[in-house]
Amino acid sequence: MNRYPLWRYLLVALVIAAGVLYALPNIYGSDPALQVSARRGQAVDEALRARVEAALDEAGVTPKRIALEQNRLLVRFDDTEARIAARGVVEQAVGEQDYIVALNLASATPGWLRALGGEQMYMGLDLRGGVHFLMEVDMDAVRVQTDERFISELRTAFREKKVRYRALTRRAEGGIDVEFLNAEMKARGADVVGADFPDLSSSDGASDSELTLTVNEQLMEETRRTAVKQNLTTLRNRVNEFGVAEPVIQQQGEDRIVVQLPGVEDTAEAKKILGATATLEFRMVDTTGDVQAAVGGRVPLASKLYKDRDGNPLLLEKRVMLTGEYIIDAASGIEQQTGSPAVFITLDGKGARIFSRATREEVGNPMGVVYIEQRKGRAVEEVINVATIRDELGKRFQITGLDTTEEARTLALLLRAGALAAPIEIVEERTVGPSLGQDNIDMGVRSVIIGMAAVLVFMALYYKVFGLVANVALLLNLVLIVALLSLLQATLTLPGIAGIVLTVGMAVDANVLIFERIREELAIGNSPQMSINAGYDKAFSTIADANVTTLIAAIVLFSFGTGPIKGFAVTLSLGIATSMFTAITGTRAIVNLIYGGRRVSKLSI
Repeated sequence: MNRYPLWRYLLVALVIAAGVLYALPNIYGSDPALQVSARRGQAVDEALRARVEAALDEAGVTPKRIALEQNRLLVRFDDTEARIAARGVVEQAVGEQDYIVALNLASATPGWLRALGGEQMYMGLDLRGGVHFLMEVDMDAVRVQTDERFISELRTAFREKKVRYRALTRRAEGGIDVEFLNAEMKARGADVVGADFPDLSSSDGASDSELTLTVNEQLMEETRRTAVKQNLTTLRNRVNEFGVAEPVIQQQGEDRIVVQLPGVEDTAEAKKILGATATLEFRMVDTTGDVQAAVGGRVPLASKLYKDRDGNPLLLEKRVMLTGEYIIDAASGIEQQTGSPAVFITLDGKGARIFSRATREEVGNPMGVVYIEQRKGRAVEEVINVATIRDELGKRFQITGLDTTEEARTLALLLRAGALAAPIEIVEERTVGPSLGQDNIDMGVRSVIIGMAAVLVFMALYYKVFGLVANVALLLNLVLIVALLSLLQATLTLPGIAGIVLTVGMAVDANVLIFERIREELAIGNSPQMSINAGYDKAFSTIADANVTTLIAAIVLFSFGTGPIKGFAVTLSLGIATSMFTAITGTRAIVNLIYGGRRVSKLSI
């Protein structure tokens, strides 16, 4: 009686060994580091590494290690003081225009452990430090974009229906003014609007030939909500593409978005990540306009002055044929005929129809591709490619004119993540320093140690040998929780530490139920072996019921809670699963090794 088969002992040993292995990375901690990443088109290679190493050596700063990792240069230091001293040296050596030098924390886990999949668990903003942004979506810009979209669609519709007009302009306060050639054209235009544009309401303008159009408020409200949702998705994609671990990106109110980036110490780097939204616009080249006159300030009304990559002025039409919002996929590659870098674009169905119709009418004319990138809170526009339309373009096509394959990869990455539906502005910015996070960690660890020490002492004094067995299981339970947090790459927050403290109490509660049941069996005259067997078997249903109901509550907290509540629910759920294993299977295995298969007259309980 009370003996496990060999495979069950091996299973327990395997789980414990795996738990120790995957909890081990958290012992090594992180190194203060400088991360050097390239701006568009620059190389991150051994030459850059040698340049940084020489600059640090000349300045008398000794790094712990310099290595190329995942298209970035990571310079590790022994302490934050050395990193601070090195930052200015590295920035001067690589050039701020070509490279971004950001503060970072790099995992110190050995390579052999990382090769086995061992990673440190993520720390939340309250533990690791990081940056917090409150961003506001520009709703005025949403209205402007909506009006501009309707203006473009109205031009196309009037041209197809042969409705002649003098001007089609947007009103400053919102809405669209259309000045037709005469009253007859106005009537025909009103019919087109009524038939094809149900979301526009019309009214008479200042004269008999003018019509004022207004976007219905219901559509505007829906467009605003959609803009916020699309910005949320875009920001999530952007942060995920750049590899920030466990970010918090959620809506607050009607027009604001909260972004928390744990582990990012440099707010400039964080802004770069959030502002690195890029999109494309396709516009026809104004072949009739005078470029030199436009440079002098006389820009045609229907055109806009741009510059290409070499700084040469270029006139493009204001009419946008297609924007990046219709792009569903983008991949970098090499253009076969010339061997130059290219980005291969795939449009959605609506975008394909719009682009097909637009390019069908412009075969033989030059078209410019405008690249728009957010830098330091403002949009920077440049023409990256001008090419003559040789044939009607559809769902798939390619753009060239890029300097390097690295730039093509970066552009494809940014386009895949999508464009912001509306501009956003940072209205609040907070930085949580790593020292404050370390204070939180120290207090949390101290609370776990004090709580566990009290439980360990009580169990050892009250339940003797069985109490020591429970203490071993309790320590293993803590190791398994840390291992699961690391393996699943879940985020540990301060409320999560509270969940671990609660789990300590719940884990020992199961053993208390078992041990008290064993005492009851002994009291009614059962043999020690029978008492052990009955104690575990009869207490199991009670333990299972208590843990399942708690797990249900934890799942509800995780499903409907946000932020700190989710952190608490994660560790509580994992703690319930591990405590069921250690408190029942783990302690039973140890007890079986001590008492199983032997003639025992008395139990130390």
